[in-house]
Parts: sequence; structure tokens; C-alpha cells
Amino acid sequence: MNPDYVDAFTRRVIIDPATTALVPIDLQYASGSREHGLGALLARQGRLQEASARFDRIDSHVVPNTLRLMTAFRAAGARIVHVAIGSALPDFSDAPPSTAAFFRATNNRAGTREHEIVDVLKPRPGEPVLVKRTMGAFASTGIESLLRGMGIDTIVCTGVSTNNCVDMTAREASDRGFGVVLVSDATGTCSDAMQDAALATFRRLWGRVADTDTILAELAGAARMPAPRSRAAE
Repeated sequence: MNPDYVDAFTRRVIIDPATTALVPIDLQYASGSREHGLGALLARQGRLQEASARFDRIDSHVVPNTLRLMTAFRAAGARIVHVAIGSALPDFSDAPPSTAAFFRATNNRAGTREHEIVDVLKPRPGEPVLVKRTMGAFASTGIESLLRGMGIDTIVCTGVSTNNCVDMTAREASDRGFGVVLVSDATGTCSDAMQDAALATFRRLWGRVADTDTILAELAGAARMPAPRSRAAE
């Protein structure tokens, strides 16, 4: 049983299309596809079944719900900032020890299929793509200055893995003053236990956890609200 006294101190996060960006994280062929990168590596080793929960969730929840959110954010005129991970250099020498071995094993470097964002979630022109080398995006990309320049104060995070890159990026954002929402059914990791633990921990002080339908409803409701009148118009 988790005590709930901390909940009273957790920031309330509101989704406003004018100041909220959708941030899909690491939805690439390296670790988000059963047929490439990690999936292909495990298949060669005869261990693909070990990752069945991961890839089943990506296929059934993470990718389709991220696509629904992307479609809605675009329709609302809201920002989408794509985050990817991998090496820029062919010898992976730009990666820290925490990620270098995984990059090598999954062939995740610029110019490879594994490095690309999965086709169904491809960024559109005008949607920035930031490539990190670390677990969190704020440590190795210019995402903070980009978001602030766009007038963004809240981010909605989807992607993989919930308990690693998604959670780290979300916590970094929260520590820098951004409101953060983790999408419970558009994020995924290796097991239900890891998923549940990551979400339960994040909602204690770090930010908010909500499902896709809730976010879509809030986004639609905000879009229907009339813009405030300026004094000049009165």
C-alpha cells in the first residue's frame, strides 16, 4: 500500500494546445520494432519470446495511441517535438557507457534503418527531431531552449521505454519547471510490473499520468473554448 499524503503536493497539469507539446520518445526501429534492432538481435539469439510483452505492447498500445495523439495535436495546431536516440558517429564513440553497448547491439547510428523513427509515426515538415545520446533528452539535446522558444510550458510524453528514456526525459522536464504528463497507454517497457512501477513513481510529485482518451478529450475541449478577448477588442 502506498501512502497518499504526497499526492497533495503534486502539481496540477493542464493541457492547453497553445502551450503544450506532444513529445514521442525513441519510437525507432532500433528498439521499437520486432523485426529490426533489438527484435532482430533477440531472434538471432533464439530469445525473442523474452521480449514478447514489450513488442506486443508497442504494437497494440504505444504506436497506435501515439498516432492518435499526433493526429489530434496536429488538428489542434499544437506542437509535436520528436525525440530519438542513437549515435551520430559510425564507431559509436559519442555515446556514454550507459547507452553505447545497446547502440552497438542494435546498430543504432545515423544512416541506418534502425536509427529511423518507425514509418507510421514519421515526423512531418516543421516538426523538429532531436537526437539524444543519453537516456534523458535534456542532457544531450537542445530540447529545453527549443521548447521555451516555442512558448511551451507543458509536455505530453509517449514512447519507450517507460522506466528508462521516457521517465528520465519527463523527470528532467519536471525539474526544469515544465508541466509533464505521461500517457499510461502510449508508453511501454519490458513488463507490466515495470510499467506500473514507473507510472506510480512518476505521479508522486513529478507530474501527471493520464490515458490517451482523457488527453484527447481535454485537447478537444480546450480547442472548443473561445480565445480570450483582448482589451483592444472591448
